[in-house]
Amino acid sequence: MATYIVIGHFTEQGIKTVKDAAKRADAVKALAKKCGVVVKNIYWTLGQYDVVGIFDAPDDASITALGLSVAAQGNVRTQTLRAFDVADMKAILGKLP
Repeated sequence: MATYIVIGHFTEQGIKTVKDAAKRADAVKALAKKCGVVVKNIYWTLGQYDVVGIFDAPDDASITALGLSVAAQGNVRTQTLRAFDVADMKAILGKLP
């Protein structure tokens, strides 16, 4: 499984209904399961982004399906980052000429 970091901003709709944020996190977990994605954790943050999620997914298509499903609800706009742990990075660096 690959690890992904998803950073997000509340939309106008999302901030108007911010009291439902914890319920929406539960909904994301349910959607993730349907997409074959594991939710490692979801954090609400101070600073540039409102929410950060850590996910494990079998492939880019699965995390993309989850992202599109979440975006379609209209509460948050996200950016997805592929994350590499130390073992991944060693393998990548081992391929350098």
